[in-house]
Amino acid sequence: MSETRRQGDWPRTTDAEFGPPQAGDYRAAPEDFVVEEVLGFAPEGHGEHLWLWIEKRGLTTLDAVRHLARACQVSPRAVGYSGMKDRIAVTRQWLSVQLPGQPAPDDLVVRLAACGVRVLEQARHPRKLKRGVHRANRFTLRITGAAVNAQLEARWAWLCHHGVPNLFGPQRFGPEGRNLARARALLARGWRKRDDKEGMLLSAARSYLFNEQLAMRLDDGSWQRLLTGDVAILDGSASQFVVEALDGELAERAERLDLHPSGVLWGVGNSLAEGEAVRYEQALSERHATLCQGLERAGVRVARRALRMRLDQPRLEVSADVARLDFHLPRGGFATAVLRELLDHPTLTSFAERTAPGHEPG
Repeated sequence: MSETRRQGDWPRTTDAEFGPPQAGDYRAAPEDFVVEEVLGFAPEGHGEHLWLWIEKRGLTTLDAVRHLARACQVSPRAVGYSGMKDRIAVTRQWLSVQLPGQPAPDDLVVRLAACGVRVLEQARHPRKLKRGVHRANRFTLRITGAAVNAQLEARWAWLCHHGVPNLFGPQRFGPEGRNLARARALLARGWRKRDDKEGMLLSAARSYLFNEQLAMRLDDGSWQRLLTGDVAILDGSASQFVVEALDGELAERAERLDLHPSGVLWGVGNSLAEGEAVRYEQALSERHATLCQGLERAGVRVARRALRMRLDQPRLEVSADVARLDFHLPRGGFATAVLRELLDHPTLTSFAERTAPGHEPG
């Protein structure tokens, strides 16, 4: 990876084929960015937890959690959610609230509506909604500007065929990268939970290291193919295995997006990578020793994340200078990682400059 690259200015894979994209806009209004959680199962219809299918605008998921807790007169800890969703967007997702042996307040729907949370459906379930249990997110996005041209369709087709680099979006690191700067300082002196109660700074550090590793593999062209010693992840699942010997079948499965190479989410424990794939992790530990060592001292457990994500059920409609994109991403995938391959916008490239809020996946 180039040592002169600006912080957070990770490469685009489509530039080699098409050159840099032209400028465009993607969030002129909340309705231009619609996110809908795909849970993958339905509440059972009974139990002490009330599950609510909500729609919100201008609110974070944690804002909606606080409003629901206040309306039901419970602690926010009694409220569950699966993923964090955007603030500047129209988003639909499930929340749960524990109400053992008691009904919901009669005016719950009205009270939430007054806070900007619209209840679309309600159902009971025996268990609290846990983080990361949903299957995917569906995005419906509207983009405008010079980027909406004939080349946009070619870029889109390329991504549908080859997949999208699974980068964490710049919003993960805060405006101007301030979350990452705070993480560096905290990890250098020793992480303490009281200084990072939600683990946001730990997440920023791990996300940055992952993006750095993915950038190395974008630079050398190996981000979409398996290497000996890679930990392969089966598309659409958490199943993974070490590629001890690369053969034609595994290479073909990677080419058709059935298998993806993965990168490390840094922490304590064995990353599982071997052989040729280990050199990227060694480079991380050398270039970012403070972050790596700080995460290990904090006791974060090592994990894996696919380097690539597949666009599921993709659709593109272009009319005049407006394009509408419709696609599903696995949970944890950033729509901004897709958009940065299609248009040039200051919030999609480097966080060395001022950034605006973007997609926070769930």
